[in-house]
Amino acid sequence: MTADTPRRPGPSVRRRVVEHRGDLEMRHEDRLATEEPLEIRLASPGRAATRAWVTMRTPGHDFELAAGWVLHEGLAEPSGIMRVAYCTDSRLAPEQEFNVVTVTLAHSPQLPHRHDTAATGSSACGVCGKESVDAATQVSPGPGWTGERLDADAVRRLPERLRTGQALFERTGGVHAAGLATAAGEILAVREDVGRHNAVDKVVGSQVLAGADPSAAALVVSGRAGFELVQKAVASGMGALVSVGAPTSLAADLATASGLDLWGFASSERVIRYS
Repeated sequence: MTADTPRRPGPSVRRRVVEHRGDLEMRHEDRLATEEPLEIRLASPGRAATRAWVTMRTPGHDFELAAGWVLHEGLAEPSGIMRVAYCTDSRLAPEQEFNVVTVTLAHSPQLPHRHDTAATGSSACGVCGKESVDAATQVSPGPGWTGERLDADAVRRLPERLRTGQALFERTGGVHAAGLATAAGEILAVREDVGRHNAVDKVVGSQVLAGADPSAAALVVSGRAGFELVQKAVASGMGALVSVGAPTSLAADLATASGLDLWGFASSERVIRYS
């Protein structure tokens, strides 16, 4: 598996702002998290690259995002991802040059109906654009976690440890984070993005492109635990999903049915287990 890595747009941009605080008016420079579209194309032997998904994301770790997305959608196993590269289509406008990624697979995927056309997603959730309730609730199960499970003490340490890897959030305050953790509560990798589902795709994709096992004792997320994040945790073979925010009812149902430990409202003071 190879990955070509030319230059990319930055994850944040400078902007002049006017801050009002009481009677004071202050003009200064601020930083905003960059948000741009990313188109993912799939190619395989005998199949030309075709558009499969478009999402709004923070530029950076684009290849990881694409690899993680392919895994979470059940389109290929990690070993089936042969190459990830920016598209060299001469018809692309200059501003699109680094916003189109092609994933070359070893075998032609069986695309769900929602990927047969130019499907799009926002940076807000991972199930936008799916065409029916049945399609939205489909899960591609991973191998299942057989390792050690986290206890409550280890879970309570995770949010603070995740925060140490959130450099872009410190600069902008406008992105989500996802991390992989061991059963002892050690953070293995952290990725950030304006989309919480993109952050998860990126951190899992980082392991895929490194040739490592994409599963971990815990997937840790900085926001709420919606159904789409549980989907991705199950597809990656995680042992637990730990969220700083609240889970939803469907997330808790899927976690219970899939044998995934689901923890919410995680902080140094308390944590609630939902499955």
